[in-house]
Amino acid sequence: MKSFWNDLPHPFFILAPMEAVTDVVFRHVVAKAAPPDVWFSEFTNATGWVHAGEKAIGGRLLKTDDENPIVAQIWGGEPGDMEQLAAHSKQLGYHGIDINMGCPAKSAVKSGGSALIRNPDLAAASIAAAKTSGLPVSVKTRLGYTYVDEWREWLTHLLRQDIVNLTIHLRTKKEMSKVPAHHELIPDIVKLRDEIAPHTLLTINGDIENRAHGLEIIAKNPGVNGVMIGRGVFHDPFCFAESLPLPSLTDSSLEESPRRSLGAGPAPLDVTRLEPDVNKQSETQMVQSFLRGTTSEVQPKEFLPGAKNSLARNGTEGKTIGTSEASGANKQYLIKLLHLHLDLFDHYQPQLHRPFETLKRFFKIYIREFDGASELRHTLMQTKSTDEVRAVLSKHSM
Repeated sequence: MKSFWNDLPHPFFILAPMEAVTDVVFRHVVAKAAPPDVWFSEFTNATGWVHAGEKAIGGRLLKTDDENPIVAQIWGGEPGDMEQLAAHSKQLGYHGIDINMGCPAKSAVKSGGSALIRNPDLAAASIAAAKTSGLPVSVKTRLGYTYVDEWREWLTHLLRQDIVNLTIHLRTKKEMSKVPAHHELIPDIVKLRDEIAPHTLLTINGDIENRAHGLEIIAKNPGVNGVMIGRGVFHDPFCFAESLPLPSLTDSSLEESPRRSLGAGPAPLDVTRLEPDVNKQSETQMVQSFLRGTTSEVQPKEFLPGAKNSLARNGTEGKTIGTSEASGANKQYLIKLLHLHLDLFDHYQPQLHRPFETLKRFFKIYIREFDGASELRHTLMQTKSTDEVRAVLSKHSM
């Protein structure tokens, strides 16, 4: 089956699905910072949706048409339910189905996730069920359940299921994220894939910090097709940025940005407060306000939190600025990203119904490694609404 997977660059980069993190809101923030090549939804329980509908999945499959390509990640232990949710995902406009066979959380292991490592027949049946949707089916898994040396038998089984892509988190379920990922196994895994299913794309995941790090791994293992980054985005919202300078963040850059077509999602965003005294404006105006005034021609690595002894351009050709000024520009950019996150959170709240407290896990992404960041983050953690967050940010910027 020919699909978008066949047209991806080599290597391609994916934002990992993370529960209560990679919803439609955060995906759009990442898109403005530095987008990956493929988007994944939050992982969504098939049985919950079949028996309780949208209420059970809490907006996990909410998407917009400009998220292209985007894959619905589903999980569960009932192939019939997987078949129904896969078909529903196709109706929603998803471009692929990924089955989670690696989540180590207790709630997932009860009926799916990494529990399927111990039930290969059910894993195969789930893949077959998802394929009835007509969408390309991929799998995300781990090396094994308890022991690392389970990987060969388990991955051999999956590779024989004729899946389009296999993403491997290079740890076992038991290891969680407590030990370094087993990158040393990549050459052997590539060899196994080449022997059994050379048509199946191979994506690696685990302890990969950013695009540059991923490219280093690919250079050593050219048989790997893709890189999935999860926790790295918390340390670096620009983790998918190219090594080339970021595009000029001016109004003109918006002409090349995909405008949101919301046939399958909520109405276009028309309310924002990127600045405290701004009231209602169109989504295009919102993004323009967000981008207006940010620096151009900034090397991503120099624009990241924690960049050491770096120089950054201030948008004037040939003029460089020192680390203190670069830190200030970085601070302003990250705070603008936080404002965008707040506005998108408010816009999608009627569909997502996410508690305000879930926002607080993101503050550390934007408020970090500049003078006063620790104090500001502490104050933000005491807030109880997005308006309170904006008020604190406004007061801090005065």
